Amino acid sequence: MNHVFLKHINASLTDIRSDGLFKTERQIVSPQAGRIDVQFGDERHDHVVNLCANNYLGLADDPRLIAAAKEALDTRGFGMASVRFICGTEDLHHMLETRLARFLKKDDAILFAACFDANGGVFEPLLGVEDAIISDALNHASIIDGIRLCKATRYRYANSDMSALEARLIEAKDAGARFIMIATDGVFSMDGHLAKLPEITSLAKKYDALVMVDDCHATGFMGPQGRGTPAHFGVVDGVDIVTGTLGKALGGAIGGYIAGPQAVIDLLRQRARPYLFSNSLPPMVVAAGLKAVDIVEESDDLRAKLFENTAFWRAGLETLGFDLVPGEHPIVPIMLGEARLAQAMAAQLFEQGVFVTGFFFPVVAKGAARIRTQMSAALSREDLEFALGAFARVGKAIGVIK
Repeated sequence: MNHVFLKHINASLTDIRSDGLFKTERQIVSPQAGRIDVQFGDERHDHVVNLCANNYLGLADDPRLIAAAKEALDTRGFGMASVRFICGTEDLHHMLETRLARFLKKDDAILFAACFDANGGVFEPLLGVEDAIISDALNHASIIDGIRLCKATRYRYANSDMSALEARLIEAKDAGARFIMIATDGVFSMDGHLAKLPEITSLAKKYDALVMVDDCHATGFMGPQGRGTPAHFGVVDGVDIVTGTLGKALGGAIGGYIAGPQAVIDLLRQRARPYLFSNSLPPMVVAAGLKAVDIVEESDDLRAKLFENTAFWRAGLETLGFDLVPGEHPIVPIMLGEARLAQAMAAQLFEQGVFVTGFFFPVVAKGAARIRTQMSAALSREDLEFALGAFARVGKAIGVIK
């Protein structure tokens, strides 16, 4: 390897470390759950309260999903060893696509290896140089990257600023755009607040625009039967395309999807590059995904527990005096400002038996570092009370609260 190049790379790593922005990974040595066992360096921490997984409904270690995955492993094998259009499509793949489409009230759906791939593949086949995409400034990185791959003219509006969105719509119309698509997260994952879908869909109708929503942090638990933010706001018909994941509330494994009109899905099967050139999902993941959709559609008990936990957790943190981002979502960010402070607090909480992660630049803006806690139906009241005690002790020790 070119030593000058490696010197350059090492200098970049040194800068990241000196700025307090270097990320470390702790190894989970148990199933993902409300309490986990963690190996960090030479130290092992058992039965740690986990407050930073996307395991909203606690399904990541659910015996029903595990049983479904095991059955598929026994009857369908380990992997497909192919992309879909060659010889990588099982009947299970179409069953899950049909199931997701029915669940989300769309014509059809198409599976991807991850929602990052879904967002990376949705724009380029549908829009060209004559078209325009208008994107919320806080959209997920995968939406931003997907838009970059598309030749449509790109516009951006300040987060949830409907006046700015309307101004961009007028600008795109005046520029002669053939088709306009508004792209937004359903839930902005760093803050936990919801997109203004009623206003967005109203503006889309006014200016004859399409609406695409990434609903990764909502599918399975927001809205009636967990059908996501469009259902939560009663605007399912106003949202044309929905992307989402199996990697959060729907079991926590891997896999993404796009749901929408039949013609859109048919074209994506022909042209979406991440679909055409990536191995299809393993049958065991697909089978567990089918079971997860059944579970979330048939019962509200996990959703009820999730939001009960969310209300208790948020109230407890507010009573302690932490600076929170307001909201109703199970994502509850604790604002700290500086990256080093977020890192230090996360490290001390870990020593107290609570697993959290500091979020800082480039994941969030400079000066907006935080600890993003996330609620799960897998957490008990005892878990949350234990965690609040740790937050109280550490918060006082580092001067975040009095």
